[in-house]
Amino acid sequence: MTTFVDRVELYAAAGNGGHGCASVHREKFKPLGGPDGGNGGRGGDVILVVDQSVTTLIDYHHSPHRKATNGAPGAGDNRSGKDGQDLVLPVPDGTVVLDKQGNVLADLVGEGTTFVAGQGGRGGLGNAALASARRKAPGFALLGEPGEARDVVMELKTVADVALVGYPSAGKSSLISVLSAAKPKIADYPFTTLVPNLGVVTAGSTVYTIADVPGLIPGASQGKGLGLEFLRHVERCSVLVHVLDTATLESDRDPVSDLDMIEDELRLYGGLDDRPRIVVLNKIDIPDGQDLADMIRPDLEARGYRVFEASAVARTGLKELSFALAGIIAEARAAKPKEEATRIVIRPKAVDDAGFTVKQEEDGIFRVRGEKPERWVRQTDFSNDEAVGYLADRLSRLGVEDQLMKAGARSGDGVAIGPEENAVVFDWEPTMMAGAEMLGRRGEDHRLEAPRPAEQRRRDREAERDEAQQEFEGFKPF
Repeated sequence: MTTFVDRVELYAAAGNGGHGCASVHREKFKPLGGPDGGNGGRGGDVILVVDQSVTTLIDYHHSPHRKATNGAPGAGDNRSGKDGQDLVLPVPDGTVVLDKQGNVLADLVGEGTTFVAGQGGRGGLGNAALASARRKAPGFALLGEPGEARDVVMELKTVADVALVGYPSAGKSSLISVLSAAKPKIADYPFTTLVPNLGVVTAGSTVYTIADVPGLIPGASQGKGLGLEFLRHVERCSVLVHVLDTATLESDRDPVSDLDMIEDELRLYGGLDDRPRIVVLNKIDIPDGQDLADMIRPDLEARGYRVFEASAVARTGLKELSFALAGIIAEARAAKPKEEATRIVIRPKAVDDAGFTVKQEEDGIFRVRGEKPERWVRQTDFSNDEAVGYLADRLSRLGVEDQLMKAGARSGDGVAIGPEENAVVFDWEPTMMAGAEMLGRRGEDHRLEAPRPAEQRRRDREAERDEAQQEFEGFKPF
């Protein structure tokens, strides 16, 4: 089983935020000392970071589901919950992160480069943080936000200066084994190389990396053979080296047609037209190979290619090839703009964006979309009447009710806050701004028509007593 994996699907789930605490301070001779519920902790993030010691994505192939820890809930006595621990996932240099639709989210190149694949949820506020002049003792707290869950695709694109491309069994693995210290598998049958091999070459004062890409065949850009899986590994290279077999045993092939086929596949794949090319006529140690190389070399040079003759077995022509590649790479590196020290610019994400939209859908429901109202809904404990009333006040202050009226909403119309797959739907009843004077017992709000079950039972008992009292007072003895 191969240990090289260059494409995986990762299911990253950030940690949920901890719930806030609703608590009242109590001590001797001070039974009601005010709210003291602490805030919930933040959920942990899922972070991808480039690590040079990691060369494959196989760990995520076997364990694709990764989740950060949740934040701890708040507690009484103003104790905030502990933040969740971030989950740091090391990935190889050259990893590209895409969404399920194929859009590039991040291109991770360079040691220490990071990308947040999942944002942890914020912790809910405790009732101590929700206390105000109008609401001195809130009987509720805010819930923690759920962490971001995202499915991403990670693709590894090898970071190399030189890419050896050619037909299967053209001698690419043999060349990289003698040019560098790499020890790839070498055999006399096609598709011996199943994974890209990397080697480091030193030519004078220039040190560069060279990659042996698995053999390409006609139709590789459409997925035939191994081409579509490994063509991505030549995207980052500075120079392409065509390795042509001058001693092929197949009668219907020759080095020139092999070169044309490989160039067609590279053109169909796209994005490689600007890379310089070098042609290596390999296996000239075989008599027929040397004769064929002498025959086709003028034609290739007439096309504008720099042509080198080499033999990995006889170790001839390797020094000239190595220094020629070093010269091209040195020029490419010099042409690149000089890297400057990265300036750290902090751009915090706005958390008080008041923008929202109200739109009536075909089924008559008015849908409210916006960062603030959707976050407030996620943080509301709908089992607590006072918390629901607090949400109604916030939405009214934000202007949601005014926009609903302008959009034509009437009493009893359906209103949904949030996306279709995860929305809170309710029948809208226009309310008026109110403060603490509208609140009853802790955890209740008089503006809600449906009382809590315990409150309903209490009211029913009081109504029965009143009815019995009226009947008793109206009784007259004979």
